[in-house]
Amino acid sequence: MTDRLYDVVLYGATGFVGQQTAQYFARSAQAGQLRWAIAGRNPAKLESVKATLGAEVDILVADSQDQAAIDAIVAQTRVILSTAGPFALYGTPLVDACVRFKTHYVDITGETPWVRELCDRYHEQAALDGTRIIPCCGFDSVPSDLGSYLLVRYMQQTLGVSCQGIKGYFQMVGGFNGGTLASGLNLYDSGQADQLGNPFLLNPSGEPTAAAIAHNQDPRQPNYDADIKTWVAPFFMSPVNTRIVRRSCALFEQWQQPYGSGFTYQEYLKFNPPLAWLQAAGITAGMALFGGMMQQPPLRRLLQPLLPKPGTGPSEQTMNEGWFRCELLGITSDGHKVKGLIYDQGDPGNQSTVKFLCESALGLALNTAELPGGLQRGGILTPATGLGDVLAKRLRQTGMTIETDIA
Repeated sequence: MTDRLYDVVLYGATGFVGQQTAQYFARSAQAGQLRWAIAGRNPAKLESVKATLGAEVDILVADSQDQAAIDAIVAQTRVILSTAGPFALYGTPLVDACVRFKTHYVDITGETPWVRELCDRYHEQAALDGTRIIPCCGFDSVPSDLGSYLLVRYMQQTLGVSCQGIKGYFQMVGGFNGGTLASGLNLYDSGQADQLGNPFLLNPSGEPTAAAIAHNQDPRQPNYDADIKTWVAPFFMSPVNTRIVRRSCALFEQWQQPYGSGFTYQEYLKFNPPLAWLQAAGITAGMALFGGMMQQPPLRRLLQPLLPKPGTGPSEQTMNEGWFRCELLGITSDGHKVKGLIYDQGDPGNQSTVKFLCESALGLALNTAELPGGLQRGGILTPATGLGDVLAKRLRQTGMTIETDIA
């Protein structure tokens, strides 16, 4: 791929997250070190995005359903970065081309049923060719997946023990964009939401035992967590994040780099005293109500006009004032506790997502020799299995806090 015209092509540059992504790349493409282009289906909107960048960048035009036009773009670049969702509607032709042209790929999807389809259709060929197809490189699911990987390797390499399990605790302030909500609504409209309850949805082939399924079911109720001495609630992103972490664990086990026997991962929303129990109960009830309305088409139609539209999102002030904190608590095989932390300033669903995504693409484009598994690793991968320490290093260089230590 060294003879490709571009290092990275951003597809979906005119959407809300796409425009932020283009601005991030414009700041990163210093002194001609990065050859990149923006792409999408509307040339006028792409020209408008280009005008805001203050940087010279090529424009490539292709409708996501025009496979020949998509092929022409993918064939010119080493990495495709996509922000064009819902991915179940628009993403497959792009991934299909990436697998055929051996072009690496990253996106920000959280649509796990679609990722399952990618695993079934493309994992074997991508693995054979060393092509890295890495979905879920945004806020879902980099903190969960990369954080778990780093904590496990810290236990193994520094403490000399394996990992029994990890719990992730999230706190965050930010807003939603219309594209994220559109992807969520499409899960219900397409009937794919029925698959969300499978805790091993993204694992490689092989049926988990009934005991394993029961042991890894998503939390449904608020509870007092004695390990952190406060109340927690189910985290609305855990049906995505936990599946990605479990896929990482399973892939590493296939490569003889296991996390630990019977490894488990769960995550929660964390609340601070003194009203932690009330907040946990309120959030849980609100999430249950929202989820119930989403499952009823008449109620969903009433709710949709009140939600952000595709292409829209929170204000600049809201995004700047946002932040997230992901605390990780790991239990070693000999019963000791190890803690991890990933923290960043900025709206997690937008600014942090853009940072995670862009640094993932830049890692594939600029740090090829350092990627985990060497040049031969490929398949439908995860942030941990496809990027690992390369991504952690790049994120730290942006100022993001990423730590591991003994609890």
